[in-house]
Amino acid sequence: MNIDSIHNGVVLDHIQAGKSMEIYKHLNLDKLDCSVAIIKNARSARMGKKDILKIDSPLELDLDVLGYIDPNITVNIIKDGKRVEKKKLELPKRLTNVIRCHNPRCITVSESQLDAIFLLSDPDKRVYRCAYCETASDKK
Repeated sequence: MNIDSIHNGVVLDHIQAGKSMEIYKHLNLDKLDCSVAIIKNARSARMGKKDILKIDSPLELDLDVLGYIDPNITVNIIKDGKRVEKKKLELPKRLTNVIRCHNPRCITVSESQLDAIFLLSDPDKRVYRCAYCETASDKK
C-alpha cells in the first residue's frame, strides 16, 4: 500500500484501532476540500494495531474532542514536508458541546440553546458529569 506523504497538513498518529472513523465524523473531515487518508489497523510495535489519519491541509483541530475520543493520539503538524510540531493529548477537564446529557430532566435537554458542559470527575475511569445536573456521561 502506498500513501503519499503530505506537504502541509496534519497527521494524527497512535489512534486506538477502530477509532479513526469516529474522529473523522467528530471533526467534520468530510467537509474538507483536500485529501484525507484513513489508515486502519496499521502495525504498531507499541500498540499492536493503530489507526492513522493524514489530512493534506493545514487546519485548526479541536484538541478537546481528540483528547476525549483517545487521549493517546499524537498530533503532528507538517509544514514543507517536515514535522514542525508534535502535540501530545490528555483528557480534557471540560467538554463543551461534545457530548449530550442523557438525563431527560436536565435543563440542556429542554433548553437546546444552552451549551452542554461536562466536567471530568474521574480521570482513571474517564467519567464526565454534566455541569448542570451531575449526570454521568456514557463511558467511552
